[in-house]
Amino acid sequence: MSVPARRVFDMVLLLAVLLLVAVGIGMVFSASFVVAHKYFGDGAYFLVRHVLWVVVGVAVMALVARLDYHLWQRIATPFYLASLILLALVLVFGTSTYGATRWLSLGPLSFQPSEVAKVAMVVYLASWVTRVGGNVNKLTVGTIPFAIILALSAGLVLVQPDLGTTAVLVLTAATVFFVAGANVVHALLGAALGTVLLVNLVLSSGYRADRIEAFRDPWAHSTGVGWQTTQALTALGSGGLSGLGLGAGRKKYDYLPNAHTDSIFAVVGEETGFLGATLVLGLFVLLCWRGLFIAVAAQDPLGRALAAGATCLIGWQALINMAVVSNVVPNTGVPLPFLSYGGSAMLTSLTAVGILLSVSRSVDPQHLSWLAILRGWRTTVRTKRRERVGRAPQGRRRLAERAAGR
Repeated sequence: MSVPARRVFDMVLLLAVLLLVAVGIGMVFSASFVVAHKYFGDGAYFLVRHVLWVVVGVAVMALVARLDYHLWQRIATPFYLASLILLALVLVFGTSTYGATRWLSLGPLSFQPSEVAKVAMVVYLASWVTRVGGNVNKLTVGTIPFAIILALSAGLVLVQPDLGTTAVLVLTAATVFFVAGANVVHALLGAALGTVLLVNLVLSSGYRADRIEAFRDPWAHSTGVGWQTTQALTALGSGGLSGLGLGAGRKKYDYLPNAHTDSIFAVVGEETGFLGATLVLGLFVLLCWRGLFIAVAAQDPLGRALAAGATCLIGWQALINMAVVSNVVPNTGVPLPFLSYGGSAMLTSLTAVGILLSVSRSVDPQHLSWLAILRGWRTTVRTKRRERVGRAPQGRRRLAERAAGR
């Protein structure tokens, strides 16, 4: 079932995504040709595979964009359950890398079920908050079921262990829940409980505690746990205003770990400088703004929840990745959407964009202008103010007097 053809895609959003993908192709080749030639004898080894995943991802994005987004509500429950099954299977049959079990292999292909869980979480939460409606702010109907839904997915990802993806899931889910009308008191209590659990988790795990120490003073641990952070900071700093030039970066020569995956933003800063890093950051800001505009202008609660969830999924992940590289937050493995090498992450990000584009097709293009969004916000504020005044006894009297023409 297709969205009505009278609407068009949000071309600003689509252009921002395509530019990020194009930048990613160039940076993956630049960041990976050293390790590709060293270990595989082919400098284009990662580039070829990255381009293939981009082609597949763009095809999936185009297909999803042409679907009626209401279809997601029909398949939300089986999709969510399937993601939980995959997350459970990876704990039993998964492949371990860097001390974590995150990959499932299907013949010559391997993928991360946690990436599937990201989209499944967004879709199921959007469907759930649509069904619950105004009762989402109630404890037994809203807050407790939300906590159970989130705990199932995030818990299975956390035990892999994958704290970075867990953080993305929690932040995305919490944002969707808050936008849907969550009870602020319940949300604050949940955030406090989550903080306590996080601190306990970090203190009970030796390598996570080491990462906190490296975060506090990476240069004191520059030959140990702070190695990746110091190399990333050095790469960013050496880029200057305009960078050393594409392909001329030095940190990818066995200095910067995961240069073509989690640390690719450091290579962007080193080779294209402050200007290139700002361009990438600006494209993500533009993408998130357009996504939030689509959410505000969507025609129904499902469209708003899907658009908000898809936007936050990309936005939070990009923010965490760039914050890790610049040592704003402790080191954790999160790829940069559209730029980092990796098929599973690329498919997830482009699927989320497809959902956004699908919702945008149901929106009047005039409603996506800055002026229309500002007017809509002002109207909402005024309506809520009138409702508050109308609920008070004196307010009702004043409204009645105005209606009577006094």
